[in-house]
Amino acid sequence: MTATADGSTGAVQPGVRTGGGPVAPAPTAPAIPAAAPAGDSATTPAGDPRVTDPRALAERANARAVAHLLALQHEEGWWKGDLETNVTMDAEDLLLREFLGVRDAHTTGAAARHVRSRQRADGTWGTFHGGPGDLSTTVEAYVALRLAGDAPEAPHMRAAAGWVRAHGGIAGTRVFTRVWLALFGWWRWTDLPELPPEIIWLPKWFPLNLHDFGCWARQTIVPLTVVSAYRPVRPAPFGLDELHRDPARPNPVRAKAPAYTWDGAFQRLDGALHAYRGVALRGLRRAALRDASRWIVERQENDGCWGGIQPPAVYSLIALRLLGYDLDHPVLRAGLESLDRFAVWREETADEPGGGPAGAPVRMVEACQSPVWDTCLATVALTDAGLPADHPALTRAADWMLGEQVVRPGDWAVRRPQLPPGGWAFEFHNANYPDIDDTAEVVLALHRVRHADPERVDRVVRRAVRWTLGMQSANGGWGAFDADNTSELPDRLPFCDFGEVVDPPSADVTAHVVEMLSRAGHRDHPANRRAVAWLLAQQEPGGAWFGRWGVNYLYGTGAVVPALVDAGLPATHPALRRAVDWLVDVQNEDGGWGEDLRSYRDPDWAGRGASTPSQTAWALLALLAAGERDGDAVRRGVAHLAGTQRADGTWDEPWFTGTGFPWDFSINYHLYRLVFPVTALGRYLHGGTGTSDGTGDGTTTGTDERDGRAR
Repeated sequence: MTATADGSTGAVQPGVRTGGGPVAPAPTAPAIPAAAPAGDSATTPAGDPRVTDPRALAERANARAVAHLLALQHEEGWWKGDLETNVTMDAEDLLLREFLGVRDAHTTGAAARHVRSRQRADGTWGTFHGGPGDLSTTVEAYVALRLAGDAPEAPHMRAAAGWVRAHGGIAGTRVFTRVWLALFGWWRWTDLPELPPEIIWLPKWFPLNLHDFGCWARQTIVPLTVVSAYRPVRPAPFGLDELHRDPARPNPVRAKAPAYTWDGAFQRLDGALHAYRGVALRGLRRAALRDASRWIVERQENDGCWGGIQPPAVYSLIALRLLGYDLDHPVLRAGLESLDRFAVWREETADEPGGGPAGAPVRMVEACQSPVWDTCLATVALTDAGLPADHPALTRAADWMLGEQVVRPGDWAVRRPQLPPGGWAFEFHNANYPDIDDTAEVVLALHRVRHADPERVDRVVRRAVRWTLGMQSANGGWGAFDADNTSELPDRLPFCDFGEVVDPPSADVTAHVVEMLSRAGHRDHPANRRAVAWLLAQQEPGGAWFGRWGVNYLYGTGAVVPALVDAGLPATHPALRRAVDWLVDVQNEDGGWGEDLRSYRDPDWAGRGASTPSQTAWALLALLAAGERDGDAVRRGVAHLAGTQRADGTWDEPWFTGTGFPWDFSINYHLYRLVFPVTALGRYLHGGTGTSDGTGDGTTTGTDERDGRAR
C-alpha cells in the first residue's frame, strides 16, 4: 500500500468560514461517539516508570511527531496534507466530465470505488465522518454510481434510493444538486431559481451586488448566471424515476410564504426574474453574457483553476463551454488539467467496501488544496517543538512562503481601493483571493525563523501587516477574505440554500490577527485594541468562542485564549477563567477533547464528541496560554496525546475538525492530526504560548501606530 500524506495507511494519499448559539449545559449530555482504535499505538509500555511522568511522555511523543512531520516536507519547502470533504466533489466531477463529453472508464471506475467506500450502512452518504445521512449528498452519490454502471436493482443502490424517497426525493435536495440534474433533464430549469447574468452590472452600493457575496459565492454565481441563461440539457444516459416520491409529480407545488416575510418577498422576486427572462432584450442579454465571460476568464489562475477551489472551477468550465469555447481552447484545457491535479489517487485495501479488488485504483477529488496553510502551521509547530530557528527545514519553508506573497490587487480591493496588497492565499495559485487568516499565520511563522536575509523578511512582513490592518471591518473584527462583507440579504435568496454566502468577521480569524499583531510589536495599536474588545464581546455565556473555520467551540476557544494573552490580558481575567472552566468541564474521561459537528445546530453538543488529536491540542493550547500547565486537565490531555500516538509518530483522525461552511461543508485536514499536537506538546515542554521562546530572530517589524502606514 502507498503511504498517505499523514503517514498512516488506509487513508487517502497526496497526489470554507455566522455565529453560534449560547453554550448551555445539556440536561442530558449527548452520547459521545466511540473513539476509533489508535492503531499501532506508541503508548509507553506498562511498568515503565515514565508512564506517570507527563513530561517524559510529551518528550517521547514530540520527538516521534517532529521526525514524522519533517519527513513530509516537500523539497521546495512546503507541506500539504490531503483535504478530504465529501463525495459530492467526486460525483460533480463525473457529471462535469459527462456534460463535456470527456468522461473515461478509468477515472469513473476509480471515483466510483471511493464513493462506494463512503456509503453508510443505511445506504446513505453523509457530509462528515459519523454524521447523519444527507439527502443531497446521497442523491449525487447515487447518480455518480449510476454513471459508473451500478444497477438500480443492486442492494446498495436500492437502499440509497429508498432512503432518498423516504426523505423527500429529488424535490427535497438543495438547489445546487438540482442544477446538476437539470443539466441532463432530470429536473426542470423552470423549477429552479432564476439567476440573470445582468446582475454582473449591479454597482457595489446596490443591494445584492456581487460584492455583497463572499468571494467563494461570487466566483460560483457568475458562471451560474451563464448556465441559467442558457439552460442547457444534455441527453440523460438513464432515468432517475426511482428517486422521486411520485415520478408523475416530481415537484409538487408548494404554497408561497406570506409576502410580508423575507422568504415570501424573495420568492416573489424570483417570480419576477423568471418573468423578466421572457422579455429581456436580446442585445442586453448578449452584452451581459460577454461581460460575465470576461469576468470569468480574467479570474482564472495561472494553474488553470478559479480561486483555487473546485466549485467555481466546474461551473466556470461549463459556462465557458456554453459560451463557445471548445475543449482545445487553452482556457478550458488548463481548467480541466487543474482539476486533475485536485485528484488524490490511492489503492483499494482488502477490507475496503469500494467494490474492487485489493490494489485497484481509487480516486478522491479535493475541494481545495492547502499548502500555504499547512506550511505556516507546520513551521509554527516545529519551532514550538524546539527546532532551531535556522534549521534548514524552517529556512526552506520561509523561502517558499516569502515567494508566495500576493503583491497585486484582487477582488478585495473593491472595498479597499487604496490599500496596497500584501496577503497570502490558502492554495498554490490564488492571486485574486488572498485571505486574512493565512496572512496572519504566515507572519507568525516567518517571525519564528532566523532567515539569511532578514531585511527581505522585514519588508514582506511590513507589507503584510499594513494589508491586514487595512482589511479590518468596521465592527473591529476580521473576516476571511473581504472587509465589511456583512449584508444579510444574500442568505435570504432562494438560490442560497447551502452554506454561507457572506464573509462577516469571525472570532477565530480575528484571534489569529490579534496574535500576529501582538507578536509583531503592535499590541497597543488602536486596531488591535478594538479587535480585543470585539473578541471579549463575542464570548459565549458558557465561556467558549464560536469557531467559524474549525469545529467548533474548541477551535474558537483554542484560537482566542492565546491571542488575548498575547494581547496583554492576564490569566486571571474573568473571560479567560470562564474559558478555562468551560474547557475543564467538557474534557472527556479519556483525557482528550472532541466536538461533533452537530454543535453547529444543537448547543448541547458544544465541546462534546469523541476525542481527536487536533481538538485535544486546541484545548491544550488555550489551557497552556491561560497558565494551566501544571493543572490536572493539561496533564491528562498530554497523556491522552501520548497514549494515542501511532508508532510512526502521527495520530489517527477520521473525524472532520475543519469547516468550509459550518455544518453544511465539513473538512478533514489530514495534517491537522499532526501539526496541532506537535504545537501543543511543544508549548507544554518549552513553556509559554510561543511569544518568548527565543526561536525567532527578534526582528521588530510593523507599522505606524497611528494610521497603519509602514514605517
